[in-house]
Parts: sequence; C-alpha cells; structure tokens
Amino acid sequence: MNARVAVGTALGVIVLAPWAQAEHRFQKLTAAQIQGKLVGMELTDESHWGEVFGRDGTLAITSMGHKSAGKWRIRKDQLCLETGEAPGGGCYEVWISGKNVELRNQDSSLPLEGVLLKPTDTR
Repeated sequence: MNARVAVGTALGVIVLAPWAQAEHRFQKLTAAQIQGKLVGMELTDESHWGEVFGRDGTLAITSMGHKSAGKWRIRKDQLCLETGEAPGGGCYEVWISGKNVELRNQDSSLPLEGVLLKPTDTR
C-alpha cells in the first residue's frame, strides 16, 4: 500500500468516525416522550418477537409465533411492562436513537434492544 492510499484510508476513518458515533447516540425519554413514541407502535427485533402498545395500556405480545396479552404503563419516566409468563416484564428507562430503542433497567447490565415500527402481523 502506498503512502497516499494509507493517508486516504486513515482520513476516511477519521471523517466517518464522528458520523458513525452520531448515528448511535441514544437519548433518554421522559414520561411524555415515552407516551408519544410508543402508543400505536410495535417494539420488535424484526424477527422473533414484537410488542404492540395500545392506547388503552394493552400490550399485544408475539413471541416465536405465540400470541399473548399484557399491560403497559408509565411510572416516573419509566416504561413498566406486565407480560405474564412472557419474558421482559418490569420497569425500564427508554432510550432511543432514530428507530432503535434500548430498554434499560438496574437489574441488568445489558439493555433489551429493538426497533420501533408501525405494527405488522407477520411474527
């Protein structure tokens, strides 16, 4: 590799790095923002599971082809999910970057990750 290619490659990495970081900058949502973002939408991994947030606090859960129902509410800037026997129940801070969502709680070092989309019935 000649010096021009090496310098060009290095500059490309330096120029792209701030853009890549901005792409994944998450913002913590307040109670009002959680309400505004989630109502009528589906939080999903786009393959295995999805949760549709009803206006009335109902939660339509689909996991690996099985459907169940739960409830959701907002308490102190946190999203609280009652999922019955389905995994994922509890209260979470909601962090968002574009359509990417992380549900974070103090009991786990890893967030629950998904994307926020208009509901589909394909899972």
